[in-house]
Amino acid sequence: MNIADKILAKDELSREDIIYLLLTTDEDERLSLFNKAKYTTQKYSGSKVNLRGLIELSNICKKNCYYCGIRAGNKDTERYLLNSAHAMEAAEYAWKKGFGSVVIQSGERQDKAFTRHITDLITQIKTLSNQELGITLSCGEQSEDVYREWFEAGAHRYLLRVETSSPELYRKLHPNDDLHDFERRIEALKSLQKVGFQTGTGVMIGLPYQSVEHLADDLIFMKNLNIDMAGMGPYVPHPDTPLFYHSEDIPEDTRRLDLSLKMIALLRIMMKDINIAASTALNTLDPNGRAKAVAAGANVFMPNVTPPAQASNYMLYEGKPIFTDTAETALVEFEEHIQDLGFTINYNMLGDSKHYHNRIAKKGL
Repeated sequence: MNIADKILAKDELSREDIIYLLLTTDEDERLSLFNKAKYTTQKYSGSKVNLRGLIELSNICKKNCYYCGIRAGNKDTERYLLNSAHAMEAAEYAWKKGFGSVVIQSGERQDKAFTRHITDLITQIKTLSNQELGITLSCGEQSEDVYREWFEAGAHRYLLRVETSSPELYRKLHPNDDLHDFERRIEALKSLQKVGFQTGTGVMIGLPYQSVEHLADDLIFMKNLNIDMAGMGPYVPHPDTPLFYHSEDIPEDTRRLDLSLKMIALLRIMMKDINIAASTALNTLDPNGRAKAVAAGANVFMPNVTPPAQASNYMLYEGKPIFTDTAETALVEFEEHIQDLGFTINYNMLGDSKHYHNRIAKKGL
């Protein structure tokens, strides 16, 4: 029995245990970690990968995060906002192809015209799909009143990534002003939970200035916050961002991929029944990155159903896969890979977080 086996036999992982597993390069130990994660996924969340159609609604953003290609300060990107007709076309495609849910993702804005547009889209999607299509939002920090408006309109899941749980590292990744405040982001997550959303967060992996200790603390943060879902993946530099000029300080591609898969595996072991997305950024580092994420503990796949003309402008990072084939073709290819791993796609189902329903049941609600 190797050291990893001994660690993984524990009921709870310590910070030191997590750091050891993130650092190990021993192939037997890596295999032990990934096998434990896959077993945990199948036991507690099942062998079905939940399906979401990703709608990248807008790349207009008020924020100026140092790592993001759609930051407000990037003057070299063509801005867009999908109108209702184009957004509904994408949602209808997802519904008719058996996607149980859509994810509406956008840059961060808080103006009334934008928040009302989201509310109207939620209502229209629910009507179009006879209330069948689930809706996840990832539209940044909003007031609790706006979150409640969106929840009452019919959205039921919300992803708000913190990118790092370290306030010190957070300040290195963002301008030092009220619009980029770490505590404000944490409060927004708590507001989402209060309103009733299935709440998710996530981090970037392999950032400049980031240590494995930071990553271990990220996992502990998510567990302590008692999230219902997670979306995390490797940091991929974008040339039109300030952080790009620190690219020499990031791990090489293979190391960032390995750390990303280990983070997924460890979070699966620590939070057995949450939903974990296989992020698109993984495929930037490896053509089969998302399938490898499923083998490591992920159970959500999000083909991009955004109209191609707009998807090409939603460039959060360099090298983002822009599918020239349809989302359906991308799904067929992905499905072939995961079937070899013992998984299948969860068609025509909401694919809610079991953790959320178990958490609510424990409260007696």
